[in-house]
Amino acid sequence: MESTKFLPTFCLIGLALFPRMHVQKAFVIYPRSLLPPPPPRRGSLPPPPPHSPPPPPPFVVDGPNTVVSNAPPPVGADGPNTFVAPPPPAARLSPSLVVGLIVGAGALIFGIGFIWFILRRKTHKTNKLDYDMFDELFGGEFKNGMGPRKFSFVEIAKATSNFKGEKLGEGGFGAIYRGNLRDLDTHVAEYASEVKIISRLRHKNLVKLIGWCHEKGQLILVYEFMANGSLDSHLFKGKTLLTWDVRFQIVQGLASLFYLHEEGDHCVLHRDIKASNVMLDSSFNTKIGDFGLARLVDHAKGSQTTHLAGTMGYIAPECVSSGKASKESDIYSFGVVALEIACGRMSIEPMCEESQASLVAWVCKLYGNQQILGTVDPKLGMDFDAIQMECLLMVGLWCVHPDQNLRPSIRQVIQVLNFEAPLPKLPSRRPSPTYDVPTTSGIQVSEPCFSTVSITIPH
Repeated sequence: MESTKFLPTFCLIGLALFPRMHVQKAFVIYPRSLLPPPPPRRGSLPPPPPHSPPPPPPFVVDGPNTVVSNAPPPVGADGPNTFVAPPPPAARLSPSLVVGLIVGAGALIFGIGFIWFILRRKTHKTNKLDYDMFDELFGGEFKNGMGPRKFSFVEIAKATSNFKGEKLGEGGFGAIYRGNLRDLDTHVAEYASEVKIISRLRHKNLVKLIGWCHEKGQLILVYEFMANGSLDSHLFKGKTLLTWDVRFQIVQGLASLFYLHEEGDHCVLHRDIKASNVMLDSSFNTKIGDFGLARLVDHAKGSQTTHLAGTMGYIAPECVSSGKASKESDIYSFGVVALEIACGRMSIEPMCEESQASLVAWVCKLYGNQQILGTVDPKLGMDFDAIQMECLLMVGLWCVHPDQNLRPSIRQVIQVLNFEAPLPKLPSRRPSPTYDVPTTSGIQVSEPCFSTVSITIPH
């Protein structure tokens, strides 16, 4: 802290004013002529009386130290011609010493007070920022006690063992920890978006938001615990082998995207549908989570031009050029996850050869060669329903069609998965992507229409 630099400076100034005190010993040297005569030897005649010498001086002046001597002093250690005077009286504190002590103590007190003032001001500013941010982002939406509960930072820290407990993964705006509320994730815009949007949603296939907290500059969301974690941990990390029945059940639960797109007061664009955001409860029921990138749009509009956001391998091709999020771009991401569930591999596999690195391109190629069941997850063996498997693969390819206008709605997806509508007819070769890029003054057709990018690279 800058303010702490003043403290040693003031202290050094005070110490520099301290005078160096040395108590000097004053030596009084008497001439030999002033010494008393030695005593006479035995048997010798007494010497003749000398002329009367002048009396010894009553005092000797030695600088600032004045020594009064009425008798000859004792002989010193330096010979018979030197004598040591009595010690001088105790030295008094000089005015400069007193001034130095006062200045030094004052500087020390001032420095400590200044540091305390800066720390208190910083704490007050942080607390004020927390309350101002709450009022600006949420207004009165959560002050009436409805919806998610507000937790204190101390409660959150205690529930998560001071954020050193089990880490479940990474969300759209921060880390995800497991917490125990009985023992009582970092971007402001994404945090506010997630709280606002998911607090309005009520559906059995959406992760329930229990509460929230923003204190000490921390942004925290509290969700219900998902006992079986995320879908990707089972498909790609070997947590458990999902049977075909469970996989088909997960896809049908993921179709709750219909609720987000069609049944609310506004259309909710999730913008980050992927396997790691598909959560599974203790019965492997699907729960869609992580609404950090979600946006609300009018049903009539159905799309929103914004900055590019999402995860590589799940982003629709038209979003890369236009930055426009829409229902169709969410459908594209849904189709990629559907293919991952059927094939048991990630959307992008850098370790595979070039022809198989992209899951979408690989499945399209085998479909064109009339070998679509050759893409089935080998871990399943032959333990799957071939009709359901073909249906899921066809729906997945339909959803990832390069032309967004030829993709199905989520309502059509549900009808096909429930065998209430026939399978789609798809071209044997994957069409080239087409883009509908609006042009405005100052923007060329070849230039992207977004200014910032929020893309997650899958691990």
